Amino acid sequence: MKDFEQPVLRVSHLNKQYGKGCASCRDAGGMVLNKNFCPVCATVYACRDITFEVYAGEILGVVGESGSGKSTLMQCLYFDQKVSGGEAYISSYKSGRENIFTESSQQKRYIRNRMMGKVYQNPVLGLKMDFSSIGNIAEKLIAAGNRNVREMEARGKELLEHVNIPVYRIKEAPRNFSGGMQQRVQIAKALSNNPPLLLLDEVTTGLDLSVQASVLDLIKQIQRRLKISVLIVSHDLGVIRMLADRTIVILDGRIVEQGLTDQILEDPQHGYTQQLVQSLLV
Repeated sequence: MKDFEQPVLRVSHLNKQYGKGCASCRDAGGMVLNKNFCPVCATVYACRDITFEVYAGEILGVVGESGSGKSTLMQCLYFDQKVSGGEAYISSYKSGRENIFTESSQQKRYIRNRMMGKVYQNPVLGLKMDFSSIGNIAEKLIAAGNRNVREMEARGKELLEHVNIPVYRIKEAPRNFSGGMQQRVQIAKALSNNPPLLLLDEVTTGLDLSVQASVLDLIKQIQRRLKISVLIVSHDLGVIRMLADRTIVILDGRIVEQGLTDQILEDPQHGYTQQLVQSLLV
């Protein structure tokens, strides 16, 4: 698929473990693990040899049960967690030739503030709840080096209107908003610097069904209008079905299946994917 294009994001053999590991779990090739947990040394292998690509204008879905490693993957990509091993390349950063995981802290901040936006499952992690909504957007712009107050104010108003936050509430703190409105403010903040890549981590979890639908519809509209690349993780295959062009399925820290979303829904190959699809049909 699109093999003539350079991916916007290329991830190769990403690993993340909690614990030092031991001879039992390292040398046995994972044979002694209980799912992704070593009963000998208590090391958790959250991500194991994760490899994938995201292309321009594509929505790639990552689906898996709670504890499968999908949110850890997102934390590693956004530098909220340090990887244990692996590589990642962004085409707009040094022509896609430098492994972003091995860059300095200063360069990681540069990448995070200019080339990626993230919407967290818990808005408290993505927003300063005591700042105004427009102030949250200004914070992201300032972090990227913008110092023009008028430009930042204009950009903030434009984005908040774009995500359907009423004009008269843009100077109100997100703590006064509903969960769905907080997620929309997060989306506006994540888009403030026109990043080529948007990371969405369980953005509808905990929201009422009607609010979930409006947030998903907003994401779809924004992605089509801006032609931005999106990586979205969810435990809900219904969310992935609505949004994703391609999907990877993660179980116990490993990718067990990947392909076009329609293909995975119509003809799942792995037993775990079959269970997911069956639960969607019930």
